[in-house]
Amino acid sequence: MEGPSKIRAKGNVAADEVKTTTCYMCACRCGIRVHLEGGELRFIDGNPDHPVNRGVVCAKGAAGIMQQHSPAKLRKPLLRTGPRGSGQFREIEWDEALSIATGWLSNIRYDDPKKLAFFTGRDQSQALTGFWAKEFGTPNFAAHGGFCSVNMATAGMYTYGGAFWEFGEVDFPRTRYFLMFGVAEDHDSNPIKIGLAQLKERGAKFVSVNPVRTGYSAIADEWLPITPGTDGLFVMALIHELLRAGKVDIPYLQRFTNAGWLVVDAPGEGTDGLFARDEDGRALCMDLRTRSLQPAEAAEVDPMLAGRVELPDGRFARPAFQLLAERYADPAYSPDQVALRCGIDATTIRRIALELAQAAFDQPVVVETPWTDVWGRRHERFVGRPVAMHAMRGISAHANGFQTCRAIHLLQALLGAIDTPGSHRFETPYPKSIPPGPKPAGKPEHIVPGRPLPGMPLGYPLGPEDLLVDAEGEPVRIDKAFSWEAPLSAHGLMHLVIGNARRGDPYRIDTLFMYMANMAWNSAMNTAETIGWLTELDPATGDYVIPRIIYADAFHSETVAYADLVLPDTTYLERHDCISLLDRPIGSADAIQDSIRQPVIPLDRDVRPFQDVLIELGWRLGLSAFTDEAGQARYSSYADYIVRHERTPGIGPLAGWRGADGTATGKGAPNPHQLERYIENGCFFQEEIPESTRFMKHANRDYQTFAVGKGMMPSVGPLTIQLYSEILQKFRLAAQGHGPIQPPERHRQRVATYFDPVPFWYAPFDAAHDRDAFPLHAVTQRPMSMYHAWHSQNVWLRQILGENRLYIATALADRNGLRDDDWVRLESRHGAIEVQVKVMEGVNEHTVWTWNAIGKRAGTWGLAHDAGEATRGFLLNHLIDDLLPDRGEGMRYANADPVTGQAAWYDLTVRIEKIARHDERSQPAFAPLQPPPGQAPSPPHVAYGGRFGAWKAER
Repeated sequence: MEGPSKIRAKGNVAADEVKTTTCYMCACRCGIRVHLEGGELRFIDGNPDHPVNRGVVCAKGAAGIMQQHSPAKLRKPLLRTGPRGSGQFREIEWDEALSIATGWLSNIRYDDPKKLAFFTGRDQSQALTGFWAKEFGTPNFAAHGGFCSVNMATAGMYTYGGAFWEFGEVDFPRTRYFLMFGVAEDHDSNPIKIGLAQLKERGAKFVSVNPVRTGYSAIADEWLPITPGTDGLFVMALIHELLRAGKVDIPYLQRFTNAGWLVVDAPGEGTDGLFARDEDGRALCMDLRTRSLQPAEAAEVDPMLAGRVELPDGRFARPAFQLLAERYADPAYSPDQVALRCGIDATTIRRIALELAQAAFDQPVVVETPWTDVWGRRHERFVGRPVAMHAMRGISAHANGFQTCRAIHLLQALLGAIDTPGSHRFETPYPKSIPPGPKPAGKPEHIVPGRPLPGMPLGYPLGPEDLLVDAEGEPVRIDKAFSWEAPLSAHGLMHLVIGNARRGDPYRIDTLFMYMANMAWNSAMNTAETIGWLTELDPATGDYVIPRIIYADAFHSETVAYADLVLPDTTYLERHDCISLLDRPIGSADAIQDSIRQPVIPLDRDVRPFQDVLIELGWRLGLSAFTDEAGQARYSSYADYIVRHERTPGIGPLAGWRGADGTATGKGAPNPHQLERYIENGCFFQEEIPESTRFMKHANRDYQTFAVGKGMMPSVGPLTIQLYSEILQKFRLAAQGHGPIQPPERHRQRVATYFDPVPFWYAPFDAAHDRDAFPLHAVTQRPMSMYHAWHSQNVWLRQILGENRLYIATALADRNGLRDDDWVRLESRHGAIEVQVKVMEGVNEHTVWTWNAIGKRAGTWGLAHDAGEATRGFLLNHLIDDLLPDRGEGMRYANADPVTGQAAWYDLTVRIEKIARHDERSQPAFAPLQPPPGQAPSPPHVAYGGRFGAWKAER
């Protein structure tokens, strides 16, 4: 390689220029090289120097060429001229578009800022968008996580200060036993594929728990076809067996978890279930060494794990571990009982528990590196329990996902397998405090016209006092996040905003501002219903119930037609971006890492990066963070913001090359040449952390001292894993009538039930509804070659998967007389679809499934009206309701996790019926949408690359 921007193959020219950047074809954020010839895209491959993918590129990444050449790209700002949904727009100039947006938003800001609902999709720039919402003064901000994985992220952050997916990684080079739960094949796919290859090479065992055997599950050593929504039962049965056999890591539990912390046993009192504390507020344990009460996090204590202790004030208390052990000793969690519900036989459950114990305790992994713990004690080596677990949407998309994920973390801790060699490890900048700050801002007194919020609109409540509710206990936010209906909704609840706004529950809004969130189609809980809400008129005024909709996207998605003002975005190859430590970095367990995108090709149409637009709107609105003392724009662009913005002194979006001379990492003054340094280095930064800091970060003084110096932690001290959650108990006590802040009467039973401080299993709500009428589970899977809804338009990827089928088990097919390509009616309590089936062996026999988001509405995404995606593609969303039936509470709760509000997509239950078809179109079918003005017709055929040979010959 001749420097970072030139590459030549021997003989013929492979490209006359190569630029590095970060892929955006999924959330993996791999490093890529973009090869240009004559200024045009020739091909994309993986950057071999990049720490995420190490040169690997997947089908999505290579097909970024066709994302760039998509006929669906928006070309100019649009202002609606006809009814919503008609597709009637006129092209306008950017100054008019921004003036209109500024006028609408300024009126809201100086009237009632919460009348703006600002909700963004999988944009990877939440550090900016959330900050913008704060500065505007609206609490109504959320991003993609509320209908992706908020309950898993929250479960991890409230348990051990990290989480699966973007906050941690599997120690693939060292683990001996890998247990995977429902991981989407399009997420983090290159690192996972690299890791699974390492497992296979070493002969480590890989067990996949998933109702469907595709992708990762297809290469697992053992596939466990679990019944959807029962993963928690399976995990708790494993815990039952480990406890029964005494196969748990007692020293790890005593030292690094709150297993020995004393829990007050005072039924009916306001302190019941809280930790016993001394006068300084420190949690207490019974120290077996001194036979006295001692601070549980003191250096030399030997905590008692079972028994009953009388406290100095006459109350009694028991160790948290005893409460856990009593719960999981219950026969309801025995393999024999669990097998009846989860579809995995009792013998297998017992064997998996035994194999986990053998891998953890009989085959420890040792890393011969000395380290010092937070109590100042030197250890000569790291000793690891080489059992690793990973989980994702298969857990999160259920109403019991929070408690299920907590149970998985409990299982890890019982085996001593959190952040040890061979287990699941923290990625920088994690771990955080448990849970991390800040608390969410947006209480009634925080919302002042013309003023910013005092803090960020998303955060982590520590108790009822941190909820965003009014004096009557009613929600302040339009999505009801951080209310008694969803107290720990750390990412907000994007899937509820449109329905709540239409219902005026808890109030009406003025403007819905969305970015890259296809809420009129696959990102809606129910598609037809959501379209109706977006177009519904108020009979009293004749105006739309949601008066104004601003939408920003790069492509003509189904949601564009329902916007009043469309702000066209660039593609990822045309802009600067920042994958930040303040948001969701490309972090590693062994290094500080982040990355950027740079424009690698010039714009060929009148569009702007959304981040640039947001920053300019901030200045036009006079937001102080985006306006300097002279009233001028503080930042000229997002690139300028990335370099110069400081969230706190010395802490900015990027960790690398900080300080005036570019020699600081993590914390330092802005460096005007920072982006240049990133580009010179392949658009990423990596600084390896010392070997003594790489494990046991929650109790590793070496790491924490290092992290404090880099601005990643506030102080050094034990981050004790919370097997028993006192925070959950505080909410339960409030629901039981204790404390100054209590829920309204209609919410009390719900909060008291589901805010159990010890993980427990309950049947998902929608799946439990009328099982006789709807006996089958229905879920979606993510195809490895596509991500979310973005790629059904992609010419190359469409050749892999251009339409979908409903996949059913052979046994189910035989019972219903079905064969491949037969038509069926699939019906839920909320709706019905008519689709074709495909019979397969690798699926739980009580489950049907399909690929996610393949179905498209005719006229969108640059696709022909007769494209397979529009005619025989389909969505399960047509069957899902955003609300549950009223079950006697006098209201309809969200179809969601009751703790976090996470959308319960996978709780869907259905019945199937064979039907005859007179045509070949899936139902329901929606009228085609009109393409926006200026969008050229899609070519009937595409042949790419031939011009490069001609261009080379001309040279």
